Formats: sequence, structure tokens, C-alpha cells
Amino acid sequence: MSGTLTLEALREALPEAARDTKVNLVNVLAQGSLAPEQRWGTAVAAALAARSPEVARALIAAGEAAGHLPPEIVSDAEAASSLMAMTNVTYRFKHLVAKADYPSLPLRLRMMRVAQPASTKVNLELFSLAVSAMHGCETCITAHEKVLSEAGFTPEQVFEAVRVAAVVNSAVTGLAIRAARS
Repeated sequence: MSGTLTLEALREALPEAARDTKVNLVNVLAQGSLAPEQRWGTAVAAALAARSPEVARALIAAGEAAGHLPPEIVSDAEAASSLMAMTNVTYRFKHLVAKADYPSLPLRLRMMRVAQPASTKVNLELFSLAVSAMHGCETCITAHEKVLSEAGFTPEQVFEAVRVAAVVNSAVTGLAIRAARS
């Protein structure tokens, strides 16, 4: 697939094996306890983290058309996926090695965007949490969840972001299944 896929075309491109994903994709984007721009921003961050520019483009186009995806949200979704691609690897390594030497070593990685989000700090944290869940970084998940909880997010809202990321990840997998069969 090339070019910009519509959200409906994306859903139709999913194979029978991903039938549930077709339904779930519409549901997680249409409703929930998060603000619409947070749901859509999380979806874009997840598509980028799953390394699917075609799914990201479809989500951006649909989210912009629906009025749920202003440029600053897209920018923070892009930043979260890029930052977490870097930090999730380093923190996951430190955690998984479980040696006393590693936790005290400084990251020495530039992360200025965290202090200067394009939209809001909580949006960037939310998108980062979703990407960290996809990458399986316990340290980052815990840190982002703590910031969101302290900012007043409920467990339902935090979990909703993870559900959105999971469904988008499933859509990317569905397209991979389709591509493998063609």
C-alpha cells in the first residue's frame, strides 16, 4: 500500500484474521474517557512506534478531518514515539540486566522536548506511556503512569490510552498479515 490510506480503507484492508481489530479501531477512536485529541494523538504515536507510516498517515488525515488532531498534538505524538524509541531501550536494558552498576549510570541523552511539549505536558506523557507500553519498558510505564496519576488522570483514562495503542498495534499487524499473503 502506498499513498495516504483513509481510515475506512485501512479497516477494509485488514484481513479476516483481524476482523475484531476492524471493530475495535472504530470503537477506541470514537468514544472513551480521554479527550478526543488525546485518543487520536495516542493512536498516531502508536502507529509511529509500530513503524507504520501508512497507518499514521491514515490516522492523521482522519483525525484532522474530524477536528480532533491539531498540529501540536501530531507534533507531540511524533516526539513521544521518537523519544520513547530511545529511552525505552536504555531503561529497559537497565531494568532487565538487574545489576547494581547500571541504575546509577546517567543516560546522557538529550530529552528537552519533555520540558517543552508542543501541546501540554500531560498529552506528551500520555502518548509516551502508550508507546512505552508497546515497547514493554516497565521503568518508563511506571514513571509516565505516576505523572499522569498525579495530574489527575484516572486508572480508566490511563488504561484507555494503552487500549488505543494496543488496537493500533493490532491494525499494523493485520496489515502485515495481509502483506505476507500477497
